[in-house]
Amino acid sequence: MEVNCRECAGCCIDWRPIAPAASEHERRGLESPLDDRYNMVPLTRDDIRTMLDVGYGDAMRPRLWTAAGEDRETVEIDDRDIVAMNGRPLYMIGLRQVSKPVTPFGTEPRWLRTCSFLDPQTLQCRIHEQSAYPTTCAAYPGQHLAMDVETECERVEAAFGGDRLVDDDPPEELPPAPFGREALGWTVFAHPEPDRLTGMIERIAADGMTTDDRAEFVGMAAGHSPGTLTINPAAVESATSTVRETTSWVGRAIKAWRRRAGNEESSPADAAIVEETRGAPATSGWTGDASHSC
Repeated sequence: MEVNCRECAGCCIDWRPIAPAASEHERRGLESPLDDRYNMVPLTRDDIRTMLDVGYGDAMRPRLWTAAGEDRETVEIDDRDIVAMNGRPLYMIGLRQVSKPVTPFGTEPRWLRTCSFLDPQTLQCRIHEQSAYPTTCAAYPGQHLAMDVETECERVEAAFGGDRLVDDDPPEELPPAPFGREALGWTVFAHPEPDRLTGMIERIAADGMTTDDRAEFVGMAAGHSPGTLTINPAAVESATSTVRETTSWVGRAIKAWRRRAGNEESSPADAAIVEETRGAPATSGWTGDASHSC
């Protein structure tokens, strides 16, 4: 597998506003994300715990799904039918996103929602190859290729041309599929007390989530036992407190970007002020061939 990532980051950016055709590949079938985030990366339980350990407790948020029809078990919260298992709402944990001025695919600067870890100037991940780099990101697009599912690389090629997916042979070794049979307690979690989520579901749908809301879901996921519905109360309490107390450069930069959102005078270079002065690690920039193999 080999991909060309220079001036792309299509898997890290919500580029629907500049796409020549509408794309709703995350909202097909009977299940739809409660939020409107694009390409939200599912974190494993170990990813979540690592994020907490290295001080990125404020960089995560949950995703839940609504369901139509009777083909899936659901539980009603805030007048919405949330996909569930044994009466427990199912969810995943991903990375927070925020609008930044970016120039993907050689386009003009534009405010687009991106992963909070993306450097808008180089379009590289600030935690690439660090311990907190998500398992799914490291394997991308290998799992899609193995399952014969269209990749973001191919969507970018179709929309803007170029050669992004240079070699489409998936790696021999890949982590478990994030939504397969082995996903419970690993990338898909079940909240044991749906009554506690009253009000939170509505805020998630309205993009008005609070720190306590995020802490509720992240903490429960960190205390989940893989393959079961078992929850470790001590691990949940510790993780929940960590999220509430964390104020990393990520959370502070998100607030700063929101204050600047839509400012036509802003540019990708502003990341040095908004993110790096708050402690964000710098990226290497592009040298030589931008392709990389897995």
